[in-house]
Amino acid sequence: MQSAPYACKPDRSRGRLYPEPASATRTAFQRDRDRIIHCTAFRRLMHKTQVFVHHEGDHYRTRLTHSLEVAQIARSISRVLAIDEDLTEALALAHDLGHPPFGHAGESALNEALMDLGPDHGGFDHNAQTLRILTRLEARYPAFDGLNLTWETLEGVVKHNGPIAAHDMAPAIAAYVAEHDLETGSFAGIEAQVAALADDIAYDNHDMDDGLRAGLFTVAELSDVPFAGEAFAQAAEAAVGEDQSRLIHDAVRRMIGAMVEDVIAETNRRLAEAQPTDAAELRSLDRPMAAFSEAMAAHEKSLKAFLFEHMYRHPRVTAKQEAARRVLHELFGYYIGSLERLPEGWRKAAMDADEPRAARIVADYIAGMTDRYAVSEYNRAFENALEI
Repeated sequence: MQSAPYACKPDRSRGRLYPEPASATRTAFQRDRDRIIHCTAFRRLMHKTQVFVHHEGDHYRTRLTHSLEVAQIARSISRVLAIDEDLTEALALAHDLGHPPFGHAGESALNEALMDLGPDHGGFDHNAQTLRILTRLEARYPAFDGLNLTWETLEGVVKHNGPIAAHDMAPAIAAYVAEHDLETGSFAGIEAQVAALADDIAYDNHDMDDGLRAGLFTVAELSDVPFAGEAFAQAAEAAVGEDQSRLIHDAVRRMIGAMVEDVIAETNRRLAEAQPTDAAELRSLDRPMAAFSEAMAAHEKSLKAFLFEHMYRHPRVTAKQEAARRVLHELFGYYIGSLERLPEGWRKAAMDADEPRAARIVADYIAGMTDRYAVSEYNRAFENALEI
């Protein structure tokens, strides 16, 4: 299939910060995807929390399974829109690399720990951390730090949620774009826009699935959420027998399908109206081209509101989150109070650095931990038998 004129073209990529010879077998965006899949941070997502922590059940989502599900949805949309599937997939696989252990609870704890040291320490933002991983922290190649991905992939990682105003820019992103301009004031390419929507689709539906299977809420409670209630009613009509697991799967399948079809229809409508002639013109537009329709956006908002109330703020979940915050906050204090406790390599870099840089190195080390390794290190450091 011929790609759309506004798609990012790998043979017209703006290239890499450190020039490399082209591959004889893969496009530039395929190489980006492969480098992401093979990196250490991607493997660690297998043992990082989506909502439920590692020992609560093997069938709940992790950051890794979530990323794979986002990639599948993103590729499906990209194929129909005739945009670059490989770039979309690379962005979907990379989007959660910067999450620390315990998800948003861990991010909050590291941000507080850094900000407690002073505003010049920059706080912690998982999107900025993803960029740091891709451009600095992965150490695999002799000629450069990071993965040396293309401009389009790095742009999409940073701007997948839209343009970034200078006053809202995380220090790590500002420092990088000062060296390698990612044009943060404009929208990202359409592939990044699609990856962001695929993340929303996967996040909403699969968290709903996990919440139902964990017993945090019931199908009956979802009946008051218009979009979800309709999907479950349709699934119930089509059901044979009373298998709750099949009912949930069928309803989730219907919801994902409807959201994907809505994104495709609304995106095609916007593209027909704006008629961008190339990727650069699409970036310069005053609104994203990939989007939910107004009606679906309202449904998605109501589903998110339900999940916040019945899942993310559920006492079972919030109790784990509080324990997780404590683990990371106290681990940060443990290492920052005595840098020689860090492993070799990390230790030398931290002890040779000034105080703000040393604090960032400690945050980088903790952010790279998996959930279970963070608990193990906490119990070793404080001689506790903590379980989360």
